[in-house]
Amino acid sequence: MKQTPIIALDFATKEEVMTFLAKFDTPLFVKVGMELFYQTGPALLEEIKEQGHDIFLDLKLHDIPNTVGKTMEGLGRLNVDLVNVHAAGGSVMMQRAVEGLRRTNPDTKIIAVTQLTSTTEQQLHDEQQIDMSMEEAVCHYAKLAQDSGLDGVVCSPLEAAPITAHCGAEFLKVTPGVRPANAAVNDQKRVTTPEQAKALGSTHIVVGRPITQSDDPVASYQQITESWVGKW
Repeated sequence: MKQTPIIALDFATKEEVMTFLAKFDTPLFVKVGMELFYQTGPALLEEIKEQGHDIFLDLKLHDIPNTVGKTMEGLGRLNVDLVNVHAAGGSVMMQRAVEGLRRTNPDTKIIAVTQLTSTTEQQLHDEQQIDMSMEEAVCHYAKLAQDSGLDGVVCSPLEAAPITAHCGAEFLKVTPGVRPANAAVNDQKRVTTPEQAKALGSTHIVVGRPITQSDDPVASYQQITESWVGKW
């Protein structure tokens, strides 16, 4: 998978996506989430792939093991580069997800959401009734995902270092909640800059609105890429 920042395509229509992608003359790594996929369907993914871009299909599957396994088998046929499930679905669900994906695609990476970057520690305790720290909860889910055969997790950059300590450097740490300095955090709670995410051990970063809502998306992408991987 490309090491460049993953751009979250936070759009509602195919036309908006294509207008945005046309601004770039280089292959990108983009994230297609629920809002976009549920309104445009698999055909959009094929068009994006035809343009040479990598795709993270961010649907966060969370259901009974049989349903997730069969769904992932279907998603494997879409030939995206990265897919995900919710670790809270449990080890059996994650194992079935891997099995389903591998029946149709040997190459797509699969990762698990630990805790959303919009979740605070207070919500973890008061609403989810999880009686441990955010770091402990996230590391527990990460190890469960690794033991279930997944390639990595979605987490905040703030948890990347302890996850590396628990699961190793090769275990993927795909981190949303990344914002350039002085950018609005919006609904994210556990955030860092690209430079901080790199130092903390993120393997991939996901950036949406600071690029997609920028007056100059290409310049913003180049600036964030330089911060993340070095000179553009």
